[in-house]
Amino acid sequence: MPSDAHPTTAATEQTPPPAAQQGPLAGIRILDMATVIAAPFSASLCADMGAEVVKLELPQGNDPLRSLSPTTPDHALFWKVSNRGKKGVSLDVRKPEGRALFLRLIRTFDVLVENFRTGTLDKWGLDASTLWSVNPKLIILRVTGFGQTGPYAQRPGFARIFEAMSGFAHLTGESGRSPQHMNYPLGDVIAGLFGAFSISTAIAERHRHPDAPGREIDLAATEAMLRLLEALPVEHEMLGQTRSRSGSRATYTAPSNMYRTADDHWVTLVGSSDPIFQRICQAMGQPELADDPRFATTPDRVRNIEEIDAIVARWCASRTLAELAESLTHGGVPYSKVYAVDDVIADPHFIAREAIIRLPDPELGSLPAPAIVPRFSGFKPTAPRTGPAAGEHNAEVYGALGLGSEALDTLQHDGVI
Repeated sequence: MPSDAHPTTAATEQTPPPAAQQGPLAGIRILDMATVIAAPFSASLCADMGAEVVKLELPQGNDPLRSLSPTTPDHALFWKVSNRGKKGVSLDVRKPEGRALFLRLIRTFDVLVENFRTGTLDKWGLDASTLWSVNPKLIILRVTGFGQTGPYAQRPGFARIFEAMSGFAHLTGESGRSPQHMNYPLGDVIAGLFGAFSISTAIAERHRHPDAPGREIDLAATEAMLRLLEALPVEHEMLGQTRSRSGSRATYTAPSNMYRTADDHWVTLVGSSDPIFQRICQAMGQPELADDPRFATTPDRVRNIEEIDAIVARWCASRTLAELAESLTHGGVPYSKVYAVDDVIADPHFIAREAIIRLPDPELGSLPAPAIVPRFSGFKPTAPRTGPAAGEHNAEVYGALGLGSEALDTLQHDGVI
């Protein structure tokens, strides 16, 4: 340490900053004019991290997510939890007055999130050049199924299309049987994660280069799914293999599968290294299997996957879940009962960490939803409110632009807001 340096005490180094309500993205303003799940999820994740997010809808509030299950006859539950932490304004940018108001509004935001089919905003006179003419530093996140270029740019996109075209669905299902989709729009939320990462990356660049011009981010949801499968192209080129579905069995390590217990529960068990496999053998009371030449290394076990899988399956089938849990936990083996959502809610670890929180809701009191992820030191957020009603914050947001109640009434009467 240089002689003129000031030493820092251990206590100072170890004392965390006091918890604050403001998150890492506090001060960032995001205008979310997207619909359904993928792009709005990007904005919701940023709202979790402290960004101020304003949700822009048509005056009728007809986002398709409002009718997507789960719903009740009176409440759009999926919409409420998916758009948590946002303020709501209504605006029809297709009308001349709406376009003009939008251009006033966008001056005050750092980020615009949209997911219209490629070229739609251009058709409405809201192309990137026009947006940058009023806000030169604006970050524009465009989320589409296939991107802004290429022969598929105009195709509509949905989660299951992204999953199928990326190759993901080809891996899902039983060998020799139909490919499968899971019962949740995974392709949408994966794109949303990449969207939030994209926004955060652009904000980090802005912090490093405050005078940098605006960015246009072209996020193709199909490419986001493909990015998850990074080893598949090299496996195909170098080894001549096209990986396919194999049920719940992993074909790149063994044993790794779903196993049924004697009392009819399902357990996932992972033996992804030689030391873990040795612990599995000890837990099963068959330590000699670790020295069997068929099973000594991961490549050996993959070559003899049927045999080792059958041995583990027989052992699991002879034990109850409680008996398995005792042996595997004591042996340090990675495993889990396959949880349904009620198991998640009741699990003591998730309860201790408050992994499910209550979102305040003006109509229903509160609704359960996953907690904010990840957890930053020095940031203790309150639970965000559920998604707003269409135009709920018109007076607040447009009032900040200088529009009074009379002007807002006229715009509402004309169907602009």
